[in-house]
Amino acid sequence: MRNERNFYCRGFTLIELLVVVAIIGILMSLSFVGFSQARKMGRDSKRKADLEQIRSAIELYRSDVGSYPPSDSIPADCGSHSLIYQTDTYTDTYMATIPTDPACPNQYYRYYLIDANHYCLCAFTETFSSGDTSCCRDSCGNGITCNYAVKNP
Repeated sequence: MRNERNFYCRGFTLIELLVVVAIIGILMSLSFVGFSQARKMGRDSKRKADLEQIRSAIELYRSDVGSYPPSDSIPADCGSHSLIYQTDTYTDTYMATIPTDPACPNQYYRYYLIDANHYCLCAFTETFSSGDTSCCRDSCGNGITCNYAVKNP
């Protein structure tokens, strides 16, 4: 009878429970770090795709108008503005809404017309920076330095 009672009363010791809780805590913290890194990479991918979309609209604009839009024509804020070409007879919209940064309103996309044949689009990326960002003259908002640039050839 005594052996039977010990069999039913067995359980985990406090130390065993603490070890299991510690292991679960370590695994959760490691997965959280990996998840946050994946979110940063996802936002950076969206930024790069947005800059390519803006670049396509700018190139369409140039093919119709014959020149790139001036630097102040593409707003560098997080509003929903358009890249529009207007004449007396018609209005062409090359981009209905300029994409905004996923971390808006803290960071912006920047467009600079360098000369008649060259421009630069800049953004701040959280995990990646491209080589030459010399055309990014200003910050990307709130003092954040732009570290990713897309230039036309």
